[in-house]
Amino acid sequence: MTIRPRRSVLYMPGSNPRALEKARDLPADALIFDLEDAVAPEAKSTARAQVAAALAAGGYGPRECIVRINAPGTEWFEADLEMVLQSGADAVLLPKVTGPADIHRLAGPLTEAGIALWAMMETPLAVLNARDIAATADAAPLSCLVMGTNDLARETGASLAEGRTAFRPWLATCVAAARAFGLAIIDGVYNDFRDEKGLAAECRQGRLMGFDGKTLIHPAQIGPANAIFAPTREEVAWAERIVAAFALPENAGKGAISIDGRMVERLHLEIAERTLGLARAIREREERA
Repeated sequence: MTIRPRRSVLYMPGSNPRALEKARDLPADALIFDLEDAVAPEAKSTARAQVAAALAAGGYGPRECIVRINAPGTEWFEADLEMVLQSGADAVLLPKVTGPADIHRLAGPLTEAGIALWAMMETPLAVLNARDIAATADAAPLSCLVMGTNDLARETGASLAEGRTAFRPWLATCVAAARAFGLAIIDGVYNDFRDEKGLAAECRQGRLMGFDGKTLIHPAQIGPANAIFAPTREEVAWAERIVAAFALPENAGKGAISIDGRMVERLHLEIAERTLGLARAIREREERA
């Protein structure tokens, strides 16, 4: 299975040509070219054209390129979708998802174009329907869920303060749904881009909860996200020991072994192999940047 690092996923306003150019040299794992919330209504057409031109010009290297289009039912949806289908983007990020029907609506065109689908989990119905949304991956090119915590806060009245206490059940629900159907999942943004300590704390929380990475709103947030969502040296070293131990002839066929007095099962071997796979993918991505 191919592992793609998604530690840092940076939103960029499609209406800002300078940001689109600068992103070619940023160390983000993925870039979201935003045509939705970050773009004023009067600038939608210009932003769409600028994103199309930027993607056609290329130069983004190993960075995954995703376009967040405007939601179905808006006056910009059809034109946004048509542009992306011709753009060569890696994925479409669909906002305002509420249930499986939203995913199935795009399944045919995206599959035909060879473009993946990412879904914003930013409505109460999206959280309540998280399992059914994730299950569409069996019949649609859905590959990733993205938390939209600001929209969830607006629609529920819940606060993002105090370590996102109110959001933890919703975040965990979406993580479980994603993993049940083999999807990646990215945490929501941290709004105060000047607060590196707060960002680091929220990245650590997201990693502990099982997220693959974090959506970001400023290039200054890339470094902390990349560092925290990457395996540490200690984790890599321990994973190497587990893999090496299970590879010994005397451990062939064993379901559990002891390493330094710690009981290690084959499920830990699977985790170790994923850890090493991610570490390798990060090294390869950095070499290609």
